[in-house]
Amino acid sequence: MQPNRPGRPDPQAQAQQARMAASLAGAVDLAAVKARSEAAARAQTAPPPSAAAPAGSPGSAVVDVTEATFQAEVLDRSFQVPVVLDLWAEWCEPCKQLSPVLERLATDGGGSWVLAKIDVDANPALAQALRVQGIPAVKAVWQGQLVAEFTGVIPEDQARQFVTELVRATTGGAVAGDGPAEETDDPRLDVAEEALERGDLAAAEAAYQAILAEEPDHPDAALALRQVQLFRRAEEAGPNALTDADAAPDDVTAQTRAADFLLGTGQVEAAFDRLLDVVRRTSGEDRDQVRKHLVELFAIVGDQDPRVGVARRQLSLALF
Repeated sequence: MQPNRPGRPDPQAQAQQARMAASLAGAVDLAAVKARSEAAARAQTAPPPSAAAPAGSPGSAVVDVTEATFQAEVLDRSFQVPVVLDLWAEWCEPCKQLSPVLERLATDGGGSWVLAKIDVDANPALAQALRVQGIPAVKAVWQGQLVAEFTGVIPEDQARQFVTELVRATTGGAVAGDGPAEETDDPRLDVAEEALERGDLAAAEAAYQAILAEEPDHPDAALALRQVQLFRRAEEAGPNALTDADAAPDDVTAQTRAADFLLGTGQVEAAFDRLLDVVRRTSGEDRDQVRKHLVELFAIVGDQDPRVGVARRQLSLALF
């Protein structure tokens, strides 16, 4: 495993994705509902993280995590505050530049978020489960789900903005030392986000459509609308979409429904891989339909996600 070139996060886009994931956590991923419920119950009885606790110890704002403590210190804790994973290794020189910055920001954050440090060499199963392709890698977890990430070293001001936007998008709070969070500029977005918090995807979709009807070039509503529509399609498809698609490999509609379900439940690479496979073995109108659907999924995930870049290159190879 080698260090990757930095993947610069777009804080505004990351905040939007985190807000969506936070609002919709559990709405689609039916298989994980029970596990999240149990984790949330454990989080209610656990003491909140504290910047006063010694760094590296359980309950601290900076904690060393292993495969044995991942459930308690990351998954359970993420139902209290967002948890930022710092995936590193002793031999990784770029990691030694980024980790101290993240540790300082977490301590300054006063328990508003937790930095969970994971040595990938000592915890290979975790690195594999998190699909780490290069280090340093930073991944944010909220309510048991990955909601934002970047790879490589970034300047301290970008790292600070990343965690600030993450906290604001998930808990609505402010990171200590950053001052009060700015009020939402567009009250129409509040209506849509309140609908998301209620789990009312239809109302959220209608709210975003109303914004775009008035302002077609709105900077946030278009992406949010695509995301909500994806979650609606995924919810309608349900887990049976995978079985149906596997039983009918030449049914393009079944394959796109399955991909929607996979992406809606956070299985980004599986969604991309399924449609890429269909592109490789089809032609004509069927191939074009799948290609367009895949490109739409790329837009939902966002070009800042390295998995999109990989899949785009694979799509180009499949087409040409």
